[in-house]
Amino acid sequence: MAAQIITKEDLDEFREKLLKDLKEIIGKPIEAPVKYLKSYQVKNMLKMSSATLLTLREKGIITYSKIGGTFYYKYEDILKVMEGQKK
Repeated sequence: MAAQIITKEDLDEFREKLLKDLKEIIGKPIEAPVKYLKSYQVKNMLKMSSATLLTLREKGIITYSKIGGTFYYKYEDILKVMEGQKK
């Protein structure tokens, strides 16, 4: 097995490539899958007012859970509602 000589320039090139790769990895935000949304998020997604959201809750079109004074909606349910609006 022949010995290879690594020069300072080789190490500098490796360092630059490694730093570039790390910056790309670190720069990308890691998004955790969203399971529940709050009212303001649902209103933004569906582009509706608070009153309309209340009506959809009361009619049972959008299911929710209330913890304390905060309403939570399953992301999957909201997607289904959005698909229903497109049809």
